[in-house]
Amino acid sequence: MKKLVLTASLLAVCIPGVFAQKYMTRTGKVIFDATTKKSPEKIDGKNNEVASMLNAETGELVFQVLVKSFKFEKQLMEEHFNENYMESDKFPKSDFKGKIANSKDVNFSKDGIYNTTVAGKLTIHGATNDVSVPGTITVSGNKIKLAAKFAVKLADYKITVPSLVEDKVAKEASIILDAELTQK
Repeated sequence: MKKLVLTASLLAVCIPGVFAQKYMTRTGKVIFDATTKKSPEKIDGKNNEVASMLNAETGELVFQVLVKSFKFEKQLMEEHFNENYMESDKFPKSDFKGKIANSKDVNFSKDGIYNTTVAGKLTIHGATNDVSVPGTITVSGNKIKLAAKFAVKLADYKITVPSLVEDKVAKEASIILDAELTQK
């Protein structure tokens, strides 16, 4: 019996991540919208292949987005997005690595809706900036739903808009995030 207790204690100390509550998805959604009042058409792309992982014990949160997975209503707009603005061959991924600032206020074992703030590093187009984003976490059984809406300044991420269309493309894009993660 002593050996069993000693072995379990050693495992708990040596492998702390084994018992962590981890939630994951590969089907999160991100909507990018850079439409202005002068835009002749909606400038928005949708991505339904966003990968995310949340460690509920530490509040650590990671998102990864393949830039070429954004789909636009018009093929030409999608090509401009990938080739001229995001340079997706050179910068194929965007990601966020951070932490839920108030993770102690979220009870991941009790169903409910929790207001949160996530802080960390957002990398887009090869440029990384510190961000703090308000959002909600909805706990429902063994699923966690993450939702947020925030804006990013294109210039902060070295995304340039040609002067020919600068009044038709927003200088600040709206980002909507929606992801449902399941416990692993």
